[in-house]
Amino acid sequence: MRVRDWDDILADVASDSTDPDGWRAVAGTRRGGLGEDLYFGHPSVGLYHLKTYAKNPRDLRGVGAQVARSVDDELDPLLPDADSDGRFAVRSAPEDEEHAEEMATRLTETLRVHAEAPTDPDHLFEDVMEAVESPAFGPMEYEFDGRPDELDELSDTFEQAEELLTSELDDLIEDDDVDRGFH
Repeated sequence: MRVRDWDDILADVASDSTDPDGWRAVAGTRRGGLGEDLYFGHPSVGLYHLKTYAKNPRDLRGVGAQVARSVDDELDPLLPDADSDGRFAVRSAPEDEEHAEEMATRLTETLRVHAEAPTDPDHLFEDVMEAVESPAFGPMEYEFDGRPDELDELSDTFEQAEELLTSELDDLIEDDDVDRGFH
């Protein structure tokens, strides 16, 4: 297992041409520490684990690793299905001004069509993600101030990765001096 910067993992996901709506995620607060845990996976790409924290409101830092090369029958039940209430997406910036204008035009047209006809929230989400060319999106189980049970089960399943990533993130937090309060 190779520990990497969380941005590098998301950049790899963004450059992958895998079925973008096949991704699923589960996230919540870290066990006993500052920050959040995120597992996200795709059946044919694998499962990733990210640990992040906000150094300040504009600077998110973290580490991550690929913990499984595929989402098999053992891992599948630990990730949410299409009926989950939450959604997540990975986005990368448009390549240039022309690309940004094309995306804006597609997004405007998508929203106009959905505004004029009855639609369901899942269809709107999927159509918007396609309009902005999201490379990865799907259902997400997320607790803002807690941990979904599935997050604990994944952490227990990948105990070695959990320990290594926790250690790496704790080192980042210590180096950034964000583990202390203000006087």
